[in-house]
Amino acid sequence: MLKNIDVFEKDPIPKAVFKLALPTVLSMIVAVFYNMVDTFFVGRTGDPNQVAAVSVATPVFLFFMAAGNIFGMGGSSFLSRALGEKQYDKAKKISSFCLYAGFATGVIGAILMLTFMAQILNAVGTSENTFGFAKSYLSWIAYGGPAIVISTAFTNLIRGEGAAQSSMKGMMAGTVANIILDPIFILDSFLGIPCLGLGVAGAAIATVIGNLVSILFFFIHVCKPGSVLTLSPKYFAIRNGILKGVLLIGLPASITNILMSLSNILMNTFLVTYGDVAVAGMGIAMKANMLVVFVQLGLGAGVQPLVGYNFGARNFRRMKDTMKFAVLCNIIAGVVLTFAYFIFTRQIVSVFIGDEAVIEMGVKMLRALMYSSPFLGILFVLNFSFQAMGKAKESLALAISRQGFVFVPCTIIMNKLIGLEGLILSQPIADIGSILIAVTMFLFMNKEFRDMRS
Repeated sequence: MLKNIDVFEKDPIPKAVFKLALPTVLSMIVAVFYNMVDTFFVGRTGDPNQVAAVSVATPVFLFFMAAGNIFGMGGSSFLSRALGEKQYDKAKKISSFCLYAGFATGVIGAILMLTFMAQILNAVGTSENTFGFAKSYLSWIAYGGPAIVISTAFTNLIRGEGAAQSSMKGMMAGTVANIILDPIFILDSFLGIPCLGLGVAGAAIATVIGNLVSILFFFIHVCKPGSVLTLSPKYFAIRNGILKGVLLIGLPASITNILMSLSNILMNTFLVTYGDVAVAGMGIAMKANMLVVFVQLGLGAGVQPLVGYNFGARNFRRMKDTMKFAVLCNIIAGVVLTFAYFIFTRQIVSVFIGDEAVIEMGVKMLRALMYSSPFLGILFVLNFSFQAMGKAKESLALAISRQGFVFVPCTIIMNKLIGLEGLILSQPIADIGSILIAVTMFLFMNKEFRDMRS
């Protein structure tokens, strides 16, 4: 019997949403805090080139996250629907497939990254000043590639079985380890204590170790009674719809990360022509903006298992009410955070670096990124809901909109017409366009939802 059956079937919608979404949002906030701390300690080296190098290298790092989301998002969606249908043996096959296929994907990705490192770095817009730092950072990330993929996958799989608190605790364990190790590995000294002084390489090493800590926690959870997941290879299967079921939603979900990486690479390629200060400023602005994005992303991801379970159980009224409540919560969160960010923009950017030129650039860029923030959560709730229902075409369309066919032409055109100012505005314009696409898709599906009411 599924341990978390009540939260899926019986708890009032607000209670069920907060049970599943709040731990997810908190884990996202912790992840954002880690990213901010990571950038903070790299910034404490006093070298803007190292900050710029991490900004340039981060999109490549996101490819491992994208691989993890193939098995995490795809597996979680498939898993929650299987649980709604009471197919517990199928759930075990899904988790075993995601574990071993994810590990193999991580190994292949690491080999490719190490083999073509120079070509990758030249393609993503490194300058003469940042090439060496970016290579050092990505080399260590590549060694930890399999761990990053598995950690990302199981964060979502555990959430998919309704154990959102365990998912949060595992993420937090890895993040806390990461934060503790950051100053030790990055700086020459911290609080008067001699440290290793590895710079950006130290940031990457801490990231890999943090993911290993999360994996240990996740595996302990899976081995406990009450979890429907398994680590046993005897359940590994690709037939009977397992491979197709995971990839059908996993690939569109991972495309979001891949396009995010490619769009950041495109952005950095344009920004580097305006100097490393522009690259560093955008890197800091995007790090700071992650809090707003990840809170709304976490709420959308948090309700995905609830939507998927009730879709599988054919309880369509509860599914739709969940979506409505999640959208309302996300709009409220977006408005509050946007208001706070506009008031304290300079203070937020100044936390990361003391270079006045980078601060000025970061303030301008962060405020621009916030233009779409009040309503960005609508996009995330609808996208995760489409994934939960197994609607691959709708999910794919949203996945390639925000960072793909809307963002890319917008960036190219705006850069050509307005230059740097155009680049700064391209992301919020793409966000607004994608939100309109998501709402239009939902309105077309609304009749189907009405027909589905139980």
